Amino acid sequence: MAYTQLAVLLTSGLLVIIGLFAAIFIDNIIKKVIGISFIEEGVNLFIIAIGYKTGGVVPILIPGMDKSWFATNAAYPLPFGLVLSSIVIGASSLAVMFAIVMVLYKKYGTLKTSVMLADHSHGSVNDE
Repeated sequence: MAYTQLAVLLTSGLLVIIGLFAAIFIDNIIKKVIGISFIEEGVNLFIIAIGYKTGGVVPILIPGMDKSWFATNAAYPLPFGLVLSSIVIGASSLAVMFAIVMVLYKKYGTLKTSVMLADHSHGSVNDE
């Protein structure tokens, strides 16, 4: 089972690296938002991998279960709760990012960040 956890950790690292590449180097703003989403999912997968326990059981105490056995064999519930909260927050922030992308497209007529930045730096400034 250690190989499974290692594979999950490597996958989470790969998701973060792909997301960073997209967020930094790709010119399309929608692809940048998707890259940020990849970073979030990579971090969630990493937190899940940390919370994994070999031979662990669901952290729900059933009546009649031996408490000492449960304490030694239960999986860690905190990482799963954090990831569940992160998924909800990530979905909300993704919706806000796409709303901002729509406003930017309406304003600039393009999704290329280089064009948006060039238009902003050469834009007209009203002195009076």
